[in-house]
Amino acid sequence: MTRFRVLPERSQLMIEAKSDLHPIRGKAERLEGEAEVQVTDGALDLSEPVSGRINLPVERLSSGSQLQDMEMRRRIEAGKFPMIVAELRRVTPRPQPGRFKVQTDLTFHGITRRLESDLTAKLDGDQTLAVEGDLRVDVRGFGVNPPKMLGLQVHPEVQVRFIIVLQS
Repeated sequence: MTRFRVLPERSQLMIEAKSDLHPIRGKAERLEGEAEVQVTDGALDLSEPVSGRINLPVERLSSGSQLQDMEMRRRIEAGKFPMIVAELRRVTPRPQPGRFKVQTDLTFHGITRRLESDLTAKLDGDQTLAVEGDLRVDVRGFGVNPPKMLGLQVHPEVQVRFIIVLQS
């Protein structure tokens, strides 16, 4: 098994929520974490179980609007739940090269839910692994109610896109 560590300076997460008026976008940089995967002949080998964990301190989430960020942190109780954690549970190859279906346990706002998503993974030699993907998350499943303020209704489904670069 090869152990890979997330390169925080090259890893990020982008979030987009829709509202009645306009999209609300957010970003988080400097993700943390690691993964273990078998590498055989310069390729990912899924004959052995894969493991991985990504940690995102909530304080790193930012929309660029101080008011929106304060409201988001209040709603998700950032002081009580300061970390968002994704733990990889299962990886299944898709027919297309470099494409995978993954099951991940996402812990957010103190609640853990198993989510599925598709992603691409590219191994550069045996040392760098780049992973990209996206998923849709309904925040109500994590006990978070989207805000309604001054006639603005934020929809509960959030599109999450991630780019994670790891190095052995």
